[in-house]
Amino acid sequence: MPHLLHIDSSFQTDASVTRGLTARARERWLAAHPEGTVTYRDLGAEPIPHIDTASGLARMVPADVHTPEQAASWALTVALIDEVKAADTIILGLPLYNFGPPSSIKAWVDHLIAPGLSVNHDTHEGLLAGRDLIVLASRGGGYGAGTPREGWDHAEPWLPHGLSLTGLEPRFITAELQLAPVTPAMRDLIPMAEESLAAAQRAVDALWVPAEATA
Repeated sequence: MPHLLHIDSSFQTDASVTRGLTARARERWLAAHPEGTVTYRDLGAEPIPHIDTASGLARMVPADVHTPEQAASWALTVALIDEVKAADTIILGLPLYNFGPPSSIKAWVDHLIAPGLSVNHDTHEGLLAGRDLIVLASRGGGYGAGTPREGWDHAEPWLPHGLSLTGLEPRFITAELQLAPVTPAMRDLIPMAEESLAAAQRAVDALWVPAEATA
């Protein structure tokens, strides 16, 4: 049975562009997989703990010598990796915060990198490959080639590197200039922002063919 893992990370609710895109993607996925099931994780509302000095060694020492803090952190790592392993498709909302990813996504990625669970001990091969990871990203400004802040987006370029050890390979659909409607200095860019969002929505709609269209 097809299974979707849906992850949001924005701290915003109704105003969130990425939440709107992931909800749209989930709706389209379910239309194409009416028998499918979904697991939902909201990193914005319920962030997972960052790896710290009390828990970090859980990934470097045998489980039978774990401290209580390490055991709890390792159990969370196992649960997060099991969520990914159970999924055929993953949709991840990725807003750009202060030119980087939300720290909650960094924590999620850190938990996913675990020798023996997501990375082969001996070959270093990623064990989570073969899943479709669709990242629905939003940027308040524009960071493309030739723009004043070209290269300032450190979220989208980082994520493939962060996940590379696991074998997951993200593909991105991105809406940019999304702060134009609420930023007076960007008012002239509103039409471009609207078209960027519309293009992202069209790309989401094209990801899967509804089941009734193939009947």
